[in-house]
Amino acid sequence: MTAVNLDQHPDVTAFFDAQSNTISYLVKDPASTACAVVDAVMQFDYASGRLSYDSADEIIAAIKAQGLTLEWIIESHVHADHLSGAPYIQQKLGGKIGIGEHITEVQDTFGKVFNEGTEFERDGSQFDKLFKDGDRYRVGEMTCFALHTPGHTPACMVHVMGNAAFTGDTLFMPDGGSARADFPGGDAGQLYDSIQRVLSLPDDLRLFVCHDYGPGGRAISWETTVGEQKAGNIHIGGGTSRDEFVKMREARDAQLSMPALIIPSLQVNIRAGEVPRDANGNMTLKIPVNKL
Repeated sequence: MTAVNLDQHPDVTAFFDAQSNTISYLVKDPASTACAVVDAVMQFDYASGRLSYDSADEIIAAIKAQGLTLEWIIESHVHADHLSGAPYIQQKLGGKIGIGEHITEVQDTFGKVFNEGTEFERDGSQFDKLFKDGDRYRVGEMTCFALHTPGHTPACMVHVMGNAAFTGDTLFMPDGGSARADFPGGDAGQLYDSIQRVLSLPDDLRLFVCHDYGPGGRAISWETTVGEQKAGNIHIGGGTSRDEFVKMREARDAQLSMPALIIPSLQVNIRAGEVPRDANGNMTLKIPVNKL
């Protein structure tokens, strides 16, 4: 595993989207004006079919106000609960959009669900970079690398930037536990193994989660550490065995409903955030019946 550089302390700014309980991040290299954005959101009103860019505009304004240069727009995985704001931000500020190389598996699975035609490429070519496990890259002078962490989806990755790691849906806050593993391509046993991989990183490594739901009515939170997760995560902390975790996760997942925005989110996010269009060039979404 690539070594973590705990001496590099990126400035991390969080942006919370209340519609999907998603936290997006602006990550600044401490030694330059370079930055990255992780898991950007585009809002979608299902009833009216209207898109809006309030969250993405907030991130863009912060980047401009600080005079930063956007180098990377990272997707931790193909989100099922919000639409990606990555291409909108890229159009305004540049930068490369990156996701894990196993996006091709997700594209193949949901290309069938949504009855996509042959014009829909299933090779990940909609993205600028497909990260392999262990791939290294830089944000300015900051060393970064990607870890493949399947289980929630086949394409999930945790991105480590200096002393900060962005966990996507692999881990939530300690009192939130872990993500579901029942979507097509998900696997609770794989998720356990992926979490153990994250927990093998240094205890002082900062972890930033992609979602928080304020369990018990507490304030929304997003930052924890590897050490805190090992000690107190309600699903995995304290030495929970693989069998115990799988039993818990599968029983819990069987009771969960589908995310409210799963149908538009998947169609858009397998295209790197671009909304599909009909033969006349109009943005159009499909609603598959009895497929999910």
